[in-house]
Amino acid sequence: MKKLKPALLIAAAVMTGALALSGCSTNSDAPAPSDGGTKPASDGGWKLDKKDVYTIGYSQANNAEPYRAQLNAQLEYYAKQHPNLKLLPIADAQQDSSRQVSQVQQFIQQKVDVLIVSPNESDPLTPPVEQACKAGIPVIVLDRAVNTDCIAAFIGGDNVAIGKAAGELALKLLPEGGNVVELRGIMSNQPQIDRDKGFRDAIAANPKIKIVKDQDAKWLKEEGTKVMQQWLQSGEKIDLVYGHNDPMALGAYLAASGAGKADSIKFIGIDGLAIPDGGIRAVQEGQLAGTFIYPTGAKEAIDTVEAMIDGKTIEKKQVLPTTAITPENAAEIYKENDFSNK
Repeated sequence: MKKLKPALLIAAAVMTGALALSGCSTNSDAPAPSDGGTKPASDGGWKLDKKDVYTIGYSQANNAEPYRAQLNAQLEYYAKQHPNLKLLPIADAQQDSSRQVSQVQQFIQQKVDVLIVSPNESDPLTPPVEQACKAGIPVIVLDRAVNTDCIAAFIGGDNVAIGKAAGELALKLLPEGGNVVELRGIMSNQPQIDRDKGFRDAIAANPKIKIVKDQDAKWLKEEGTKVMQQWLQSGEKIDLVYGHNDPMALGAYLAASGAGKADSIKFIGIDGLAIPDGGIRAVQEGQLAGTFIYPTGAKEAIDTVEAMIDGKTIEKKQVLPTTAITPENAAEIYKENDFSNK
């Protein structure tokens, strides 16, 4: 079995621990489409029949998030490296699950050869993904799982492990204990649930570290700023902010800076994008105490499509590693992962 290796990462400790996902075995009962383009192979994997060009439909949860904008750019880049692949215009669900369901159904009607989905929410996207499987379209799910085993592959990071790593950093930053506030993504998103669990499990090692406030900030920087302003105005003593992504953590930093309190608070984020306003640069500039690369899976998705075209066995669950970004390694990792140079 060919192993698909993650891109845009330096060698890192491979994440351990299982994802809280449903199984990703392929539904071998899914029928081939009427035009005979794609069908489940006899060994349970997906096989793409030979043709000159394969169309890929991609449904993105929300283009407005920097992480997802970077994922889009990477997917477009890697698809262009293969003349036999045609990535259709990316569908932006704008954090609206009903919109995303309609977009997936449109791709099914277009009879794309492969469907890639980054679900806004798992439950609403499960039925249309199953519709795609029944239409004989292999589905690659990125980042957030869906509740069906018919997909061709799930590709994503281990959010429990990343949350645990963030909690371990909090232990180092607050050896004498302290008050932590937590900026969550969206309550129904599995990454939010997992990043919370991992963090809380880790900080339990020091009973003097307490989470005194936590709230959704919808993965957005401006929401992080708004929530942090409210917390600061309440007079709550805050020693550390844990943001489930870098934009929310940086939004909190802006609020604290505006209140003249940024120097007395530590900030931790997740995503580690090598972009001018991303988490790696923020660590370099001292705004974040640390962040953790959450790989996009874009290269792995395109590699998986090509593997299906070549008739190779693919890994049904591809768990990608992370890298901890600290002031000591931020400059080097930024240079190695700066996608603008590609």
